[in-house]
Amino acid sequence: MKTIFPIIQWLADYRKEWFKSDLSAGLTVGVMLIPQGMAYALIAGLPPEYGLYAAVVPLMIYAFMGTSRHLAVGPVALIALLVASTVAPLAGTPEEYIALSILLALMIGVIQFLFGVFRMGFLVNLLSHPVLTGFVSAAAIVIGLSQIHHILGIESVSGGLHEIVYGVGAQITAVNIWTVAIGAAAIVLIFMLKRYAPMVPGALVTVIIGVVVLALSGLHQAGVSIVGEIPDGLPALMIPAIEWADIQALLPMAFAISLVAYMESIAVAKAIQQKDGTYKVDANQELIALGAANIGGSFFQSFPVTGGFSRTAVNYDAGGKTPMASIISALIVAVTLLFLTPLFYYLPKAVLAAIIMVAVIGLIDISGFRRLWKTGHYDRYMLLSTFLGTLFIGIKEGILLGVILSVLMLVYRSARPNHTVLGRIPGTSVYRNIHRYETDRQKDVLIFRFDAPIHFANAEYFKEQVYDLLKEQNEVKTLILDFNGINEIDTTGLDELFEVIDHLEKQQIQVRLAEVKGPVRDIISRTKGNRTVQFYMTIDDAIEASEYGDELKLDLSHK
Repeated sequence: MKTIFPIIQWLADYRKEWFKSDLSAGLTVGVMLIPQGMAYALIAGLPPEYGLYAAVVPLMIYAFMGTSRHLAVGPVALIALLVASTVAPLAGTPEEYIALSILLALMIGVIQFLFGVFRMGFLVNLLSHPVLTGFVSAAAIVIGLSQIHHILGIESVSGGLHEIVYGVGAQITAVNIWTVAIGAAAIVLIFMLKRYAPMVPGALVTVIIGVVVLALSGLHQAGVSIVGEIPDGLPALMIPAIEWADIQALLPMAFAISLVAYMESIAVAKAIQQKDGTYKVDANQELIALGAANIGGSFFQSFPVTGGFSRTAVNYDAGGKTPMASIISALIVAVTLLFLTPLFYYLPKAVLAAIIMVAVIGLIDISGFRRLWKTGHYDRYMLLSTFLGTLFIGIKEGILLGVILSVLMLVYRSARPNHTVLGRIPGTSVYRNIHRYETDRQKDVLIFRFDAPIHFANAEYFKEQVYDLLKEQNEVKTLILDFNGINEIDTTGLDELFEVIDHLEKQQIQVRLAEVKGPVRDIISRTKGNRTVQFYMTIDDAIEASEYGDELKLDLSHK
């Protein structure tokens, strides 16, 4: 039970002196979560109260099941935008939009939970770091620009960068000056508080000032859009509306969002864990906990959630010791829903948009892009492709493009692995790449190293490289294959290896295998048939055998 519910462990070890720190951190994050939750609901295309619904039950569930003691689960900007891009093309009415968003949370939760149960956290590697950097950076720009209509007081615009720019330009004469003034002032105020008073909850202070200004000035009558009435009370228990056609339509993006949400969550959880150093994060249990949080939340009208960067950092910096801080944060939001929602009636939507814009700036990883570009590695083109695809084609298309590029690059690297010819460094028994080191070589001996498992995707490539090298060096009488970098070989690889051996034997060229790992040696020995396959412990042994006979051949009768 302690494995499934880590709360049993940390609650049993809980110290009284920790509660003061957890209370402080919980209050801080809870106060921060109220305006953020409402703002991120707007990104998702949902009424503001749904951002608060997503900040109650999911937090409670994660506190019971999560292994990170600091991760602040709840609505986040990136996942909210993915929700909007997924649901908007499918929903015909506001009610259907809400229902599909909640169903999406249930589907994501089930996927994450099953990934965790079957220990499939490795699937997150389908999104490489360059792809994720490009996607998140572009998504941050799109998120910011998607809120520009709230800042300008014009009709909603959406789509790629060019579509948003065109949509704004077409409505430039309809800009509401009072809305612009409020939005700009809110952005400046949040930035100033963040820089000069980082411990002050800038978003909440800005919300309070915005509410007071609108309530006293009556600017909503001059066209400044406000949140209006927010239903009070806790989210009611409701079974999500499940339709097979909706599940089929949502499933591809549900998988993609599951991976992105988990990657964002596990990245910040591990970063904080390394700083703290007093506990360990279990990656698969994190999947189970996040999945349970989304499943449970979906029965209480929550849209998809995950661990957030900014709130987690605030939780840690504010002195949080255990997930008790998350429970306190959830209670703060619950109290707000029960008693304080009327206070947000006059909240300008421009203030919420300002909160979003300031929050997503930190997601644009300019330094990461510069660093990757300096490496000269082709990963930079993956980053650039994903960035431009997300920025100009769309969020959904951008994330799918990123997954496809990651998989294609994985296949390409596997099909065209590194390989080299080796020579002996003078005065040693060390063999290295002849193009990188000064080495000694024998004209009649070719030493070839292949740095990957030999399988169906690269077996033909392996054979071609061997043949090409032998054509260039026609004096070779012995080919030594350094198998030190090969930890697996499939049946296609075996067929190509045996073809190389048979073909070269007909040309009076001996083939010797050196430093073959046990499992690879075993499968070669079982399938070699009547042909002779010569194994040697080291490259030196293989060379000496070619000079003095086969006395140094590896005796396979002793396993």
